[in-house]
Amino acid sequence: MTPQDASPDCRRSSSDTSRSTYSLTRRVSSLESRRPSSPLIDIKPIEFWAMGSKKEAVQPAVLRKPYVPADDYFHKFEPRLYSVDSSSDDVDSLTDEEILSRYQLGMLHFSTQYDLLHNHLTVRVIEARDLPPPLACDSSRQDMAHSNPYVKMSLLPDQKNSRQTGVKRKTQNPVFEERYTFDIPFLEAQRRTLLFSVVDFDKFSRHCVIGKVAMSLCDVDLVRGGHWWKALVPSSQNEVELGELLLSLNYLPSAGRLNVDIIRAKQLLQTDMSQGSDPFVKIQLVTGLKLVKTKKTSCMRGTIDPFFNESFSFRVTQDDLQDASLVFTVYGHNMKSSNDFVGRIVIGQYSTGPPESSHWRHLLTSHRTPVEQWHSLRSRAECDRVSPASLEVT
Repeated sequence: MTPQDASPDCRRSSSDTSRSTYSLTRRVSSLESRRPSSPLIDIKPIEFWAMGSKKEAVQPAVLRKPYVPADDYFHKFEPRLYSVDSSSDDVDSLTDEEILSRYQLGMLHFSTQYDLLHNHLTVRVIEARDLPPPLACDSSRQDMAHSNPYVKMSLLPDQKNSRQTGVKRKTQNPVFEERYTFDIPFLEAQRRTLLFSVVDFDKFSRHCVIGKVAMSLCDVDLVRGGHWWKALVPSSQNEVELGELLLSLNYLPSAGRLNVDIIRAKQLLQTDMSQGSDPFVKIQLVTGLKLVKTKKTSCMRGTIDPFFNESFSFRVTQDDLQDASLVFTVYGHNMKSSNDFVGRIVIGQYSTGPPESSHWRHLLTSHRTPVEQWHSLRSRAECDRVSPASLEVT
């Protein structure tokens, strides 16, 4: 059949198909031109044919970015890069020569060895060299042109059971030659870090930390032992803690008695350069803002870890108990002048901090039951700032 013989219906069908194809082509071209200003569109391949009665509508799918939770976003940050104390990582990558050149705090000579037979670690503090002198010289108080160094050591993370050398007077190159033992299982010792803090003794204020050395014991052969010279690095703790005091409180409502047990103290601030310390504790009862009674323990000679085990009783009625405060002050006995202040806490209505307040609340809710707790000593200025009862005592 020739084209001229084709029926009008066939020609009409071919014309419709051409128009449909042309229309789809224009729609695709329009979508392509709009792509930069519209969402991404996933266009499936389209075959062009004359659509019959059973046609499928093609729905373009919009591409969406996967949802990222906010937490995952912040996990991408590295906190150490934004930390104020970000120098620790730098120190770990430096040699001792580079540390000494950067900080110029001197070096510490020490040795370690583990005794498998007796299950203890022996640490020998030998000497320090080239310690920096104090920053100022005040002839009216003491010789500030030279340091009075000593060394405190502990096995981290336990900083409470530390050891301390004697004080060496007026020297930047002290020789200690002192040995200390830590009773600790071998496997536990390998998980600890040995921390040395070189401290400058100051009779009139808190002792200042010159520098520190930290050595992970898992990195050394403890049984064989060894000697090390390590450069001191700055410590984030510029002042030495004042020590801790273990107390027990018990109230007997029927008798109207407040019983106080001074059990022991540990790691008290050393107040005498040559003999260590001769500590004692003064206990003062303040009702409201009036000093009612003062008592004190006996003096323990030549120790910074004294055991007192002394009991005291104060007459306090139940009505007065709510307004009562107990002021505990640790002194170092001084035969030549006034006693040296070590530290203080206040427990009661005008407590000096959350631990002291917690101890007092337990006492009020546990009549006839002794309540025992350790307390960290505070400076006089800190106590006077937060507790009116501290201002009422001497």
